[in-house]
Amino acid sequence: MQMATTPGGVSRPGPDRQRDVRRDGGGWLALPAFLLASMVYLEVLLRARTGAHLLSVGLLHAVLFSAVAALLLTLVAGLLAGRARDVVVGLVLTLLTLLFATQLIYYDTFQTFYTVFSATNAGQVTEFAGVIVDKVAENAAWLLLAAVPLLAFLLSRIRVGPRPRHSWPRRGVIVGLLAVVLVAALTGIRLGDRERNSAYDMYYRAQHPVTSVERLGLVTTMRVDLQRNLLGIGATDTLPPPPPVAAPVPHTPGSPPPDRAGRDEAAVTTAVPEAAAPPDLGVNALDIDFEELAAADVDDDELRALHQYFGSRPPSARNEHTGMFEGYNLVLITAEAYSHLAVDPELTPTLHKLTQEGFRFPDAYTPIWGVSTSDGEYVATTGLIPKPGVWSMYQSGDNAMPFALGNQLRRLGYATFAYHNHTWDYYRRDVSHPNLGYDYKGVGNGLDIATTWPGSDVEMIEVTMPEVLAEEPFHAYYMTVSGHLQYNFGGNFIAAKNRELVEDLPYTDAGKAYLATQIELDRALELLLEQLEEAGVAERTLIVVSSDHYPYGLTQEEIEDLAGSDVDGVELYRNSILMYAPGMEPETVDEPVSSLDILPTVSNLLGLEFDSRLLMGRDVFSDAEPLVIFSDRSFLTDLGHYDSITREFTPVEGVDVPEGYVQAIADEVDRRFSSSALVLDRDYYSIVADR
Repeated sequence: MQMATTPGGVSRPGPDRQRDVRRDGGGWLALPAFLLASMVYLEVLLRARTGAHLLSVGLLHAVLFSAVAALLLTLVAGLLAGRARDVVVGLVLTLLTLLFATQLIYYDTFQTFYTVFSATNAGQVTEFAGVIVDKVAENAAWLLLAAVPLLAFLLSRIRVGPRPRHSWPRRGVIVGLLAVVLVAALTGIRLGDRERNSAYDMYYRAQHPVTSVERLGLVTTMRVDLQRNLLGIGATDTLPPPPPVAAPVPHTPGSPPPDRAGRDEAAVTTAVPEAAAPPDLGVNALDIDFEELAAADVDDDELRALHQYFGSRPPSARNEHTGMFEGYNLVLITAEAYSHLAVDPELTPTLHKLTQEGFRFPDAYTPIWGVSTSDGEYVATTGLIPKPGVWSMYQSGDNAMPFALGNQLRRLGYATFAYHNHTWDYYRRDVSHPNLGYDYKGVGNGLDIATTWPGSDVEMIEVTMPEVLAEEPFHAYYMTVSGHLQYNFGGNFIAAKNRELVEDLPYTDAGKAYLATQIELDRALELLLEQLEEAGVAERTLIVVSSDHYPYGLTQEEIEDLAGSDVDGVELYRNSILMYAPGMEPETVDEPVSSLDILPTVSNLLGLEFDSRLLMGRDVFSDAEPLVIFSDRSFLTDLGHYDSITREFTPVEGVDVPEGYVQAIADEVDRRFSSSALVLDRDYYSIVADR
């Protein structure tokens, strides 16, 4: 740096340095202003693409936190001069562009945003290169718009002059502004609404990516997620221990169940005529003394709260369906993107047969969770709500999972198998599925099928059933893949395979391609029934089929085209759950049910010993109240639907809703979320039920 000497011998900056300082002048504010404008622009762009509210309090929170980030980056960049500063700012803008661009693509594909945990476990994403390329092409214009701030910055650097480091006084000003804006951002959250799904809830307690982006913005959502899942900051605060709903209920296995919980006396709105008391069949509960456990863990707040909560829950009663299929073989299928929209007596006759000749569930739902397929499997196979922000199925791989059907039936001498007609370790099923009690095979680990995309469900059944039928009793679990997106006839092998069967249907091309993939599932089930019949075991085999999620690879308009009507709110998650055994008498269950109810219902039908208090779903044939829970903590009961975002409860027509009912159920939903997360985090079953 050039220095000049005054007549008194004092050194001062030379003329070039003085020009640099004058040139920088008050222009240093341009950088934080540009960074703030860039982040707000990207937030607005993402909201526009995903259909979120553009003008809302959530956007204001996003602006304030973006200002904090802009000032912080300015402070760091100000420690550098010239090109070094440009490199740092350019890298940050590049990362921001990639973050928003990839989240935009991810949302367009899966209808949610990826978390930090998913991002750090995304090594297998290349297996879906074709899907990614298609989505990038579809969103090319949006991606170019997302790159505008980065391009503007790069162009602005071409002729810009030297930029000196910020002086200490200027750094002090930046720190002061940073503190003021940060306090304003946090104060705005704390002074605002603190109810479920509020900005406060997303920032300090809960985690729902879509709601969080709406309330806080993407940058803050990812920063909070990073704190919780990588650094462990605030993880406990976001999932508080569930408070007990009542004093622990003493009982012993075989005793009659206590009265239903969740509704107070006011919930009884109609008189029930006297009838002969049903025989006392006892309850589905293990001999667990939760009161003693709570006393022993008095110094552990989380475990004590879990003991108190589960001890307060009434076990569901055994009933006339208990043991209905005791000793039967079991085939359990989680079918990729299966939907009631695919059920047709001519197009998919086997699916139609199973829906009509088994248990019929006209009010069934398959909520979508944060990790789509993996979380869908987790719900159906464990009866627990996935913990937001992580891969719950993978995380459970080291836990005791005594109620998983593979473990329950293996203890009874069943041969237990699991198969997946895609890469065997995708979502780390190589860790989770053996832990659920299965001898597990997938592509690359013993399942030898053609490597098409997607793989064939028919071929998987054809290859695996000889192994399954070699031993009896048996339990086979299948995670299918034929129904996977994208729904087109160019890059989807299964859709192209069955194209002739759907070509003349009056639907969109995407809708026809989707139905073509579901024909493959139908043919696989047809083959399954034929193989069971030929082996002489069909009459003693229960078949259960559910979806991992609704077909979100279709747009709302394409789904409505298939449905022939508007699909609003919870109707998007309406689905079909199949439970069928050849020769059974068909029966209809009119109450709301969901995939969370599969494990306790099937356990009861098979006459297994399990504890209904430790599962988040219910045996649908028991006296437990129906409760369908969605990922954003909305819920559906036999009295109506609660939307946690709008905080509105829509009652069933003609039903009187008791005072305090909605709040009581909402509180119970919160407890089930937090207790499910703690069961996973604390390996709770190993403490109370691993026997």
